[in-house]
Amino acid sequence: MVRHLITIDDLSEGEIQAIFRLADEFLKDLATAETPHRIRGRKNLAGDFILATLFYEASTRTRFSFESAMYRLGGLILSSADPKTTSAAKGETIADTVRVLQNYADVIAIRHPCEGAVRVAADYADVPIINAGDGGHEHPTQTLCDLYTLQREKGTLRDLNVLLWGDLRNGRTVHSLVYGLARFGARIIPMPAEGFGLPEHVTRRLLRDYDCTPLTNDEVVKARGDKFPVDAVYVTPEKPHQRSLFSDVPEKGSEILGVRLPPNALAKIDACYVTRLQRERLADGTVVDSSYPVIDAAFLKDRRYKSSSVMHPLPRVEELGYDLDNDERAVYFKQAAYGVPVRMALIAALLKIRPELLAGPAPTKKHLPYTKGTMACENTKCVTGLASEQRYLKSHFLIISEEVRLLARCQYCEHEMIPEFVGRQSTHKFEPNRTRWETIPDDILLFADEESALRFGCSPYKKKGSA
Repeated sequence: MVRHLITIDDLSEGEIQAIFRLADEFLKDLATAETPHRIRGRKNLAGDFILATLFYEASTRTRFSFESAMYRLGGLILSSADPKTTSAAKGETIADTVRVLQNYADVIAIRHPCEGAVRVAADYADVPIINAGDGGHEHPTQTLCDLYTLQREKGTLRDLNVLLWGDLRNGRTVHSLVYGLARFGARIIPMPAEGFGLPEHVTRRLLRDYDCTPLTNDEVVKARGDKFPVDAVYVTPEKPHQRSLFSDVPEKGSEILGVRLPPNALAKIDACYVTRLQRERLADGTVVDSSYPVIDAAFLKDRRYKSSSVMHPLPRVEELGYDLDNDERAVYFKQAAYGVPVRMALIAALLKIRPELLAGPAPTKKHLPYTKGTMACENTKCVTGLASEQRYLKSHFLIISEEVRLLARCQYCEHEMIPEFVGRQSTHKFEPNRTRWETIPDDILLFADEESALRFGCSPYKKKGSA
């Protein structure tokens, strides 16, 4: 059974902790006393294996740390850092590239500008595929490094207050990180640059899939007296309950304050996670306010930040002050160094050098698959929009049931759409997407608009007695 890492949800909490324990072992064996966060030397664990790094986008830390990790495991590297030198420049599909490359390497780390591209690679590979960042979607190995850094610095991941700062809309590191933080019971405090808040599909998913509830600033101040200049604080229950396939969160807002947000819970910020403006993700002609927020020594003078760990996935531009570099709270270069032992542990797990780490199957999907081809993903950055990939890719969604409607999540980029109409293949009838479904029928049809439903051969559903 081949395991891939495409999203952070491809690993269970137990598997993540197992990877962290192995990373600790590597640090203990290979780090030096003067730099206990930095790996030196080599193991002889991966002498029979080759890692290929296939990067269609620029990278410094991710590619070099993957390659360093493989070398320090005792393995070998094949590297492509310029898409112009690959057959992608000739129009070769992702599927064909990975089916050829897997003959030359035993594990492949891929970075691609299109969201969902690495999922396509995994669908056509029989060697482990690792997502090294796909557009603005996810960056799961960075999340492993981030969570590992937090755990090393704070001793735990539960009940931490983590401030997210900067471009939260386009930052793939943030999108992976919030899911990981929610799963381990941390509190998430977004403080985005104006107009760059968390995407709606991310906040919906936090609530629905991870039981991570947003409490407004007014609710927090009224109930707890914690004055904090943010729009919301996302909190998870002390002991997350098992959620059924289509359950909804019954408790909202102030009703859960007493359970999830104890008094003085926001008295300190454990970590500030800073991100740069993702200019490469912006549409041409986008005008950005010059007053992008900056975290520097002056900002951290507030008492809440007295023991905050300042993190950044790097590279930084102007959003993180250089006056913090010698501050004991600055851990971003240590965070980058942890990328090597964490990726060593991940590679060892995926290659079954340490087979006990990922002994079981991947976590199962929580929602029903939908492959009837009645809709296309509306995300313009999705891999399904690439002309080269449309020759063989078919639309693939997961159906998600909310209170009075169904949603469709693209299986590749995970962007969520709200179909305007739903129908049944057995009746060839359709109606507005405003019905509560206790059970989703196998012959359900989803349509982006009425024209699509009619084109499919369905007719509007009419209640008895209607004209």
